[in-house]
Amino acid sequence: MEVGIKIKEYLESNGISQAFVGREANINPVKLNMALNGKRRMTFDEYSTVCYVLGVNTDYFLKPRMPDKK
Repeated sequence: MEVGIKIKEYLESNGISQAFVGREANINPVKLNMALNGKRRMTFDEYSTVCYVLGVNTDYFLKPRMPDKK
């Protein structure tokens, strides 16, 4: 599952609006919405700022995975 979608689910389950996160993280609301709906990738700077606003570590929404084998 994409990180943006995980963040969106976290926001919904905790009653936090995208508008609040966008404002506090200084991210354009359209860009944030697209990232949270899996239509664009969030930059690491955006991701780390969103995590800061939410009060979680940057590893909160990430899970390690094995690299693809060729």
